[in-house]
Amino acid sequence: MRELNPVLKMALEIGPVIAYFIAYQRFADTPVVLGGQEYSGVVAATAVFVPLILLSLVVSWLLTRQLPRMAVFTAVIVVVFGGLTIWLNDDTFTKMRPTVIYSLFAFVLGVGLWLQGRSYLRYLMGEIMPIDEEGWMKFTRNWVIFFAGMALFNEFTWRVLGEEAWIWLDTFGQMILTFAFIATQFPLLQKHSTEEK
Repeated sequence: MRELNPVLKMALEIGPVIAYFIAYQRFADTPVVLGGQEYSGVVAATAVFVPLILLSLVVSWLLTRQLPRMAVFTAVIVVVFGGLTIWLNDDTFTKMRPTVIYSLFAFVLGVGLWLQGRSYLRYLMGEIMPIDEEGWMKFTRNWVIFFAGMALFNEFTWRVLGEEAWIWLDTFGQMILTFAFIATQFPLLQKHSTEEK
């Protein structure tokens, strides 16, 4: 398994998002006409974003011969909702995309936690995060709450605050809020760490 250069890895992950934001700014007031149909704002930006995210997956595969599951899952959701957005020329589908992703994560982790008494995060991250069982359950619970909150916040943003606010949330805000949330989890992870001091 080949490792990607960290700068290239970041470019492949962040590049399509930045291009999406720039495309939105470019086409927000000036629609592009393709096949006699006008595309503007979020729809035009989505038409730029979808092929770029697929291209980043292809490049990642060619360089490492593997694809992270999360990246593939996200790409599938982006292609489905982005495809509907472009085909129907309706930005509602793209605006609902984060809600669907966050809701699915919250649902799957919640089912494991409360119906099966298991932390699915432990199966994904157990090798890189040595924490005890109680820690995994609390950590998973916190992610369920975070994902559910982000789904609601996404809906509130695009429905109440408007498109400009939603674009900022979709491109940069989600990333910042996720990093901030992770930072709040460090005390819990330290308290329940099983790693020798």
